Amino acid sequence: MSVKIRLQRHGKKGKPFYWVVAADARAKRDGKFLEKIGTYNPNTNPATIDLNVDAAAKWLFNGAQPTDTARAILSYKGALLKHHLNGGVRKGALTQEQADAKFTAWLDEKTNKVSSKVSGLADNKAAAKAAALNAEKEVNAKRIAAAQEAKAAAEAATAEEATPEVEENTEETEA
Repeated sequence: MSVKIRLQRHGKKGKPFYWVVAADARAKRDGKFLEKIGTYNPNTNPATIDLNVDAAAKWLFNGAQPTDTARAILSYKGALLKHHLNGGVRKGALTQEQADAKFTAWLDEKTNKVSSKVSGLADNKAAAKAAALNAEKEVNAKRIAAAQEAKAAAEAATAEEATPEVEENTEETEA
């Protein structure tokens, strides 16, 4: 039996949500699976991935072949690195403590990268919001100035119309 690590689609139309599963290669995409390894939500920025790294490494050791997208997810979360380090432990090149230390160091570095990206996205969003607010304030100020100018022009026109009538009335009274 050939086992694949692949994505199983869930969620509604236009809003996909995936389970990362180990399944028989002959099973349907959304059909029967052997074990649910994690979840993947591409709708968030950055994408939310919850993965049981130990279970994924176990399936990789047992010969499961990940699909291209699943391979990218496993690599992103470090399951392929853990599988590689466990291979080194089995061959005697590393001790388990050394492998765990390397994996932990990699995981900390990855966490820092992701958190910096999230904070950068939040900063960009705040800057864009502030710029939009300033632009809106400028537009409102221009509208208020234009309205005041129009009001002043209307008052001036009304005052000019009233002044000639007074002069005409004075001319008629003199005659």
